[in-house]
Amino acid sequence: MKSKQFTLFALILVQILEQFMINVLAININNNNNILPLEHVTTTSLLTNNKASKLLLSPESYLSLSHYHSTCPDLEGIIHRQVQAWIRKDYTFAASLIRLHFHDCVVRGCDASIMLSHKGSERRAKVSKTLRGFRIIDEIKAEVEKKCPKTVSCADILTAAARDATVVAGGPFWEVPFGRKDGKISSAREANRLVPQGHENVTTLIQIFRDHGAHTIGRSSCDAINHRLHNFNGTRKADPSLDTKYLNSLKKKCAASSHVYVDLDATTPRIFDTAYYTNLGRNMGLLSTDQLLNSDARTGPFVSVLASQPLVFSSQFAASMVKLGNIGVLARPNEGEIRFKCSSVNRAY
Repeated sequence: MKSKQFTLFALILVQILEQFMINVLAININNNNNILPLEHVTTTSLLTNNKASKLLLSPESYLSLSHYHSTCPDLEGIIHRQVQAWIRKDYTFAASLIRLHFHDCVVRGCDASIMLSHKGSERRAKVSKTLRGFRIIDEIKAEVEKKCPKTVSCADILTAAARDATVVAGGPFWEVPFGRKDGKISSAREANRLVPQGHENVTTLIQIFRDHGAHTIGRSSCDAINHRLHNFNGTRKADPSLDTKYLNSLKKKCAASSHVYVDLDATTPRIFDTAYYTNLGRNMGLLSTDQLLNSDARTGPFVSVLASQPLVFSSQFAASMVKLGNIGVLARPNEGEIRFKCSSVNRAY
């Protein structure tokens, strides 16, 4: 379904978890500040400008839906089977893979820099300490290397895995163009500076996610919400905006330990749907940034739209994820590399 056009400063309501952000909220805004339909993102971003020199082509213009058709024809089948198997074992891996992809793209673009494991890397950053899914990507890469050695990048695998995780969770499908290469630089300092951490106000969130982001499934640690339950803004009382029954439920769940995890969506945590937005209207936003989306005049109307029109949300989520996956890609000749192992740059081998 082609999405409706909304002409406003920043659409999709974004919020980020402090510890376990798994929502991927993306904002697609064209030159007229409209949300981009999926058809626009998947076609125009892949077409070259006939008048432009090859030197002026954007990196994403080098991506192609047929990039691995001859060199690794079963790539998407391998990725899907592995992702499906892991999520069947543990449904929370769906959100974890989406989150891992987001963390990768928000720092230096979608170059699998989050996968590098060395001292001072993004993977070792404070904001990355609860990330999961590394083993899944490593196992997919190992299988791909057996069938298509030195051909497929970790960046492409992670991007497609996030798409398949969404589909397995009941979300929309979108085509993933391939041709990304892997980066050689990964910085914990950059990650800690660039990745949202759950305490931002709506203005900051809109600015951060004007070019990328989206949102529906995931968890957060009790540590991230305890201040709302017991000492909101230093009052030694709970956040008055929380629904009373929901507040009591959270207190019971978090009583044992601050390391307990709580679902963002209190009603349908395993399913990709719009219940998250419906819950905001019931004062059941887990994080303070969640509830602000509903109360802020700039974003509140869209909570209602996304809660009441699931097809609009699905369409926009897919378009958003296409745009997210194209951010800062290394696709031009002589950019990046095809890692043999996702956790290390090739010079180690």
